[in-house]
Amino acid sequence: MSEATPFRILVVEDDPAMARMLRTLLAARGFMHVEHVMTGHGATDAGGRADLVLLDHHLPDITGIEVLESLRAQSEPPSVIMVTAHGNESLAAAALRQGADDYLVKDESLTELLPQVIERVRRVRALGQALDAAERELVRTERLAAIGEMSVTLHHEINNPLMATLAEVDMLLAGGSLVRADRDAVGRMREGLLRIRDIVRRSADMKQARSTTYVGGTRMIDLSATDDGIAPPSLGPAAVYVADEDLARVLGLLLRQAGFQVRRTHSPAALEAESSAPGIRLVVLAASTGADPFGGFHPSAARGYRVVALVPDDGAAALGAGADHVVRLPFDPATLGAELAELI
Repeated sequence: MSEATPFRILVVEDDPAMARMLRTLLAARGFMHVEHVMTGHGATDAGGRADLVLLDHHLPDITGIEVLESLRAQSEPPSVIMVTAHGNESLAAAALRQGADDYLVKDESLTELLPQVIERVRRVRALGQALDAAERELVRTERLAAIGEMSVTLHHEINNPLMATLAEVDMLLAGGSLVRADRDAVGRMREGLLRIRDIVRRSADMKQARSTTYVGGTRMIDLSATDDGIAPPSLGPAAVYVADEDLARVLGLLLRQAGFQVRRTHSPAALEAESSAPGIRLVVLAASTGADPFGGFHPSAARGYRVVALVPDDGAAALGAGADHVVRLPFDPATLGAELAELI
């Protein structure tokens, strides 16, 4: 667990002994940011501060299902694990239909299963947030592409006549035939033309698409913004085959942030062809549980790249098929980039 981005848990439980046991168990597994309330209305009020809610159904004021409905209606709802009494599977099914992420039964298996279920829900939630980031990155890339096209247009349609006009103005100023008032006016004209020239140049040098608020609330591109971020190290090309579009977007974003140049392919055969290209450092693919976990992809025996398999199980089949490293799904987006970079 990263303290830079703490995972906040809300325990909704009216039994003090059960609440103490849950908090102790969570603390032992590294979940230190835990809040406890004893009522449904308290859960509704505190739910906006939590990433995950452990929700009991039997509460003194309203039912857990009613709390769940209220939490799911929030603009940024927390994940919810319903904790039910033994033998109340119908309630658990109703909770799942209402949007709960999972449910657990209060029996002897609770202490073993709770940390596993919380970690899985945490990773799924983090992947959802990473997908949102990937979508924003896609929009940013599209905006930069549009800015690049506009820059070409500005240079073609504006820069050439602008330079010609500046040359004419400079010749007028150098000729010595202007009276003082006209010379001052032409000088101001030259300053305006130089300002236009500088704007055209800055638009060509843009590496990002930051915007700022103009008069009346209108948004405009900020040509004065500079990219002061630290670029990641260049780790070389990574060939990727992941059929799931959402997962592929998240993976691509994390690999680029780690310093890889992502080359996405759309079949195991295409991945095998791409992996033979010069300079490939990493191959990442989603493995299956079938007899051929790589679906026809065969790592080269003399490869200069590392093979990483995203697996739904313990990864034994993928390791047997030639994977150098396995990552179990759902992976943790907070650590995956660094994990893969360490393989190079």
